[in-house]
Amino acid sequence: MNHSLKKLVAGAALALGAFNALAADPIKIGSVLSVTGPAAFLGDPELKTIQMYVEDINKKGGVLGRPLELVHYDDGSDASKANGFTKRLIDDDKVDILVGGTTTGATMSMAPLVDKAGIPFISLAGAVVIVEPVKKWIFKTPHTDRMAAEKVFEDMKKRGISKVALLSETSGFGQSGKKETEGVAGKYGITLVANETYGPKDTDMSPQLTKIKTTPGVQAVFIFGLGQGPAIATKNYKQLGITLPLYHAHGVASEEFIKLSGPAAEGVRLPAAALLVASKLDAKDPQKPVVTAYTKAFTEKWKTDVSTFGGHAYDGLMLAVDAIKRAGTTDKAKVRDAIEATKGYVGTGGVVNMSATDHMGLDLSAFRMLEVKNGDWTVAQ
Repeated sequence: MNHSLKKLVAGAALALGAFNALAADPIKIGSVLSVTGPAAFLGDPELKTIQMYVEDINKKGGVLGRPLELVHYDDGSDASKANGFTKRLIDDDKVDILVGGTTTGATMSMAPLVDKAGIPFISLAGAVVIVEPVKKWIFKTPHTDRMAAEKVFEDMKKRGISKVALLSETSGFGQSGKKETEGVAGKYGITLVANETYGPKDTDMSPQLTKIKTTPGVQAVFIFGLGQGPAIATKNYKQLGITLPLYHAHGVASEEFIKLSGPAAEGVRLPAAALLVASKLDAKDPQKPVVTAYTKAFTEKWKTDVSTFGGHAYDGLMLAVDAIKRAGTTDKAKVRDAIEATKGYVGTGGVVNMSATDHMGLDLSAFRMLEVKNGDWTVAQ
């Protein structure tokens, strides 16, 4: 066979290989995300992230020689809609695995269906209730609300703060955050001297903050919520002339929060993933290469800032792909077992070590304490 014919045959074989991978049955990844509505600034970067990496993985030949196919629905930040879409993903779309559930409310409305169908589900939501008690088929990527409260109280303790006012949102995330904050306060010698709430659609938190301002002995304020509410509260805080240290939970860990809050965000502290300070991490930090690569890829493709929420979606998809590769199949029970056996996965949220008793796999060291300085996230000193 002459040289050019050989090349032609080799080229055809290569093309056929690539064609076969694409012609193979796709691995279906199902996703329900809050791309619109009050939680859109979580759901939008989550969807963008999953789309971008599914495309990228397919360009590199897919997983187990099969392309990934993303089937996604937008629940409009309405938890009850998430249930209907999950039913559709399981019954009609016949997906192999679920990555999504932007909010705690959505995740918990999806949970019974996931359990009944026996399908692995990696949630992108915050509350501890998602993984405690352990649910056989459900895992999650973000740090929990309890960890957020602990990290905040650890920082307050260092600064000699012991009397705190809590302002929490009445959503699933905020309610769970309130409960967890109340639960761990004593452990850090913290007393909650004021405890106020606001609704996720409220447009003014001045009445609650005025109450807090006039409560004797308050040394700092901790706001637990997500979406636009915390930014409104931060602005009200400034307008009311409150000068006490202001802390938030990880539900606002994005540039969007700084944009919405404006100058009022200056000095705000919160626990967040290393992703928000990728460029400021120590060169030896194991997360540095991961968060730097993700930041570069996301900002180049979408021309917008990264958020920890997009990072949760990256981790969710990569944990799913990694488990499918290790299982060598999309068999749901085997993939579930492989996710549970994840050890040493370095993600944007931290280093993940799952087990039969821990379906999140992160400890407090995965959180960094950040502070807004000159309109940017910095590592708090």
